[in-house]
Amino acid sequence: MNTLPDTSSTRILIVGDVMLDRYWFGDVSRISPEAPVPVVKVERTEERPGGAANVARNCAALGARVTLLSVVGADEAGRSLAQLLGSSGIECSLHEDANLSTTVKLRVIGRQQQLLRIDFENSPDHEVLQAKLADFESRLAGCDVVILSDYGKGGLAHITEMISLARAAGKQVLVDPKGEDYARYAGATMLTPNRSEFRAVAGRWKDDAELARKADRLRGELKLDALLVTRSEEGMTLFSSAGTTHEPALAREVYDVSGAGDTVIATLAVMLGSGLSMQQAMRQANLAAGVVVGKLGTATCSLEELKAARP
Repeated sequence: MNTLPDTSSTRILIVGDVMLDRYWFGDVSRISPEAPVPVVKVERTEERPGGAANVARNCAALGARVTLLSVVGADEAGRSLAQLLGSSGIECSLHEDANLSTTVKLRVIGRQQQLLRIDFENSPDHEVLQAKLADFESRLAGCDVVILSDYGKGGLAHITEMISLARAAGKQVLVDPKGEDYARYAGATMLTPNRSEFRAVAGRWKDDAELARKADRLRGELKLDALLVTRSEEGMTLFSSAGTTHEPALAREVYDVSGAGDTVIATLAVMLGSGLSMQQAMRQANLAAGVVVGKLGTATCSLEELKAARP
């Protein structure tokens, strides 16, 4: 049995881009006569919180007390998202922007495989984001760890100020980065890029020694306490002042990697907020990721599943 800390009083504040993940599940038995594409006869539909909302759901599944700040449209998808989050026991402050369409990712699944994804999105209005910054500042005192979940949808226009405010308040700040401008994340406690995201910023490496040099250089430039690079089948590696720590990928069938990064940063935050070291928190995040990649779609790892997980 995997021994875990008490997470029931750990308070996580999450800010970022939320979205609604819609799934259409169906059977594929023929090719369309109109074009060389499969015809999916939809048999059931499902909705799940995505993006920063999936991070929040993962934190809640691990027993933490969760607050989520984000921006949604004044539309049916935004209302559905609020309802789904409310039923997960997550405290939400979803600022509405009448000019915004809530981001929706529609996935069509046939024979347990994703056949197509359709995205509906635009960017939030500046005034709504400014209101969210004030909301963020007022909630800092009531949290242990801050997660900034950047999906590049415009919901974190004030991320540099948020990091400064949180660090000044003595809070650990974990950032799931996006894009190639990592300067905006300077001063965070930890960044959690995946392998391809880190490569886009730091360039290619020929071996682990060169990867470590690139990671430590970026960590120094951005004044980060740590950098955790998730490396798919190669596991995950933590770079900090204490040195380099590696966790190998868990040997199990990978069903779906969508949302695995959300689970990693959520587990890190909850475990750090519950008193574990970065190295111990990474070990638990690796176990949790191994659980969720065995599930279809954006999923969570519960406290019970994590306790039962075997390295």
